[in-house]
Amino acid sequence: MEALFTVNNLWILVATCFVFIMHLGFASLEAGFVQRKNVVNILFKNSMIISIGLLTYYIVGYNLMYPGDEQLIAGWLGRFAPMDWAAGAIETVDGVAQYAAAAESGATYTGYSDFIFQGMFAATCATIVSGAVAERIKLVPFLIFAMIFVAISYPITGMWKWGGGWLDAMGFYDFAGSSLVHAAGGFAALACIILLGARKGKYRKDGTITAIPGHSMPLAAIGVFLLWFGWYGFNGGSVLSADPNGVSLVFVTTSLAAAAGGVAAFFMSYFMFKTYDLSMVLNGILGGLVGVTAGADSFTGLGAICVGAIAGVIIPLSIVFFDKTLKIDDPVGATSVHGVCGIWGTLAVGIFSTNPEHSFFTQLIGTLSIGAFSFVAAFGIMGGLKAIMGIRVDVEEEIKGLDIGEHDMHAYTASKEDGIFQLTSEG
Repeated sequence: MEALFTVNNLWILVATCFVFIMHLGFASLEAGFVQRKNVVNILFKNSMIISIGLLTYYIVGYNLMYPGDEQLIAGWLGRFAPMDWAAGAIETVDGVAQYAAAAESGATYTGYSDFIFQGMFAATCATIVSGAVAERIKLVPFLIFAMIFVAISYPITGMWKWGGGWLDAMGFYDFAGSSLVHAAGGFAALACIILLGARKGKYRKDGTITAIPGHSMPLAAIGVFLLWFGWYGFNGGSVLSADPNGVSLVFVTTSLAAAAGGVAAFFMSYFMFKTYDLSMVLNGILGGLVGVTAGADSFTGLGAICVGAIAGVIIPLSIVFFDKTLKIDDPVGATSVHGVCGIWGTLAVGIFSTNPEHSFFTQLIGTLSIGAFSFVAAFGIMGGLKAIMGIRVDVEEEIKGLDIGEHDMHAYTASKEDGIFQLTSEG
């Protein structure tokens, strides 16, 4: 029993490292999808989000999300307190840790492992917002937003299911966070975009739309493959043990959904645009990953392919809808990839799950509740910051680039020509 506990705990920590790598994936993806004059700003935000996220989750978020029996409002709100450091350890008797006793009681990992694994998830949720508001948001208000969102909003909705709250009691199911992480982040991003507005020049007065391409598709592609790699820890670690069948099933369903999402986005984007659009395929892969996350442990292989393929079809349709119909300027497609596909994946549990207890209607209530709460919370937080200190850089700084305006540096060797930094031949 002691050896089994050790193996299970080790797998959770390895999975945590995988999820940590996802932050490098987000940083690379977002850096690739923005203009080169804003790369330092994106990398700075991603570096700070993981740092702020872990600290705030330790100080407030963890117990707010996992309150045990000490809930302020039963089923709805946890307790405001730092993680209990002593409670993270396995009980010791005469200096010997009681791992076997812990395993017999049903535990598969220590409280320390639980905190660090869940802390990576919390920071991931805030990272989703970063790319959506890129190239025009002030740095300090964004960091304040990320701190409050990770400390309060994300743990509250997470507690509703994973902390034994009202959605859990209702039978709602979200294995690794299609709604609790991705839809929460996606709809928070939507609220922030609405308050922030589009990038200058994106939508012209005559109704035409100006494409603002990212500066590096290689970086974006690297980011997606790093995210796919990290997702094996995101979903595989959510088995919460090293159970051979459970972990290997999740690896298979995760892989099949990602592949199906990429292929479906390839065909759908070609049908819509008559071109082979790499950005759509990359987002299609991510859409498939987001979609399968809610039921990766309860889908068959064919079910995972269907979930991923539908997510891949959704991606170009949703991106065009937000961009052209609603005039929502999302440089990385976060609202579509994480918000829309997060909802789809959660609903898919009620359609494709092999567990007959999973209900489509319950899934609908859960995902809409989480998305709505996150949207309102993000709107309130960012709206308050907008009123108090302003959230958007001025026009001159936006044109010049946030790298120079906010950080007084640039990502690449550059020369100054006509007031705009351009890559030199050495760059």
